[in-house]
Amino acid sequence: MSNRLLTHLRHVDLAVPDYDKQLDFYAGVWGLTKVAEDSGVSFLAAEGSPEQYVVRLRKADEKRLDLVSYGAGSPADVDTLAGQLLSQGVQLISQPEKLDTPGGGYGFRFFDVDGRTIEVSADVEARQHRRIEEKESIPVRLSHVVLNSPDLNRTREWYERHLGFRLSDTLGSPHMGEVMHFMRISNQHHSMAIAKGPHTSLHHVSFEMRGLDEYMRGSGRVMRAGFRKLWGPGRHLAGDNTFTYFLDPHGNTVEYTTELEELDEDTWHPHVYDFSEPEVTDQWGTANPMNELIVKESFNDVDRGVFVAPPV
Repeated sequence: MSNRLLTHLRHVDLAVPDYDKQLDFYAGVWGLTKVAEDSGVSFLAAEGSPEQYVVRLRKADEKRLDLVSYGAGSPADVDTLAGQLLSQGVQLISQPEKLDTPGGGYGFRFFDVDGRTIEVSADVEARQHRRIEEKESIPVRLSHVVLNSPDLNRTREWYERHLGFRLSDTLGSPHMGEVMHFMRISNQHHSMAIAKGPHTSLHHVSFEMRGLDEYMRGSGRVMRAGFRKLWGPGRHLAGDNTFTYFLDPHGNTVEYTTELEELDEDTWHPHVYDFSEPEVTDQWGTANPMNELIVKESFNDVDRGVFVAPPV
């Protein structure tokens, strides 16, 4: 697919067993704003973002990734993408139609190659948002999502072929081979990354902060509140962004970040970085060392809600 129809990442939707505990975390110490709630479903916005919401929480018996949502430029682009996917044998969950979620819009859902539900929408009403002020350590917007896949390159190739993602950089090592692909749909270094894991699951969700000071203040607030810090604070080489990773109350990894690299897409060539070199994972050298425990936590639980899709 030569034309890029996706524009940006809209929201990530999570199903959670202890709904109240999870809602308290995201709408409390994490710094999102609850904008709507109905019968065990809540919609959480980032104050600096025009998106109606960046996280949706749904009460469920077992945790899972419900869906990942992307924006498209227009309803015509939504229709074009749906037609392309259908002609390429991708299983659609719904046809393009009006959406009944906050902000409305026009969109549809389908399964990716790993069986995740993906949504694409356009014409969603912009939410009234505001400029995040100096020292205000709450998320400005959703930055990116990272997904675990047991077949790293199959998943990468599927997103390139069907959704127009492009490879920005790759992490690997002489002993483990390729372990992560950073993928983009704009000049932002990555809106999504695909991590090599033992099963299909959510790796982490990342939230953009206003700047370095706000990023550090936010990281400190979550640490003081007693939530488990996995890794950070530090600065990655691929993407050049800062990172602090925490576990939410149900073991999903969430990240505060800032200053994610913007690329000149006309001249950019992907790098392959050896993540066994300390300066690749953390340029600053301030984060706790990467180890097997951190990697294992990022595998997350098996997502049993994922549809088992046929090979594409």
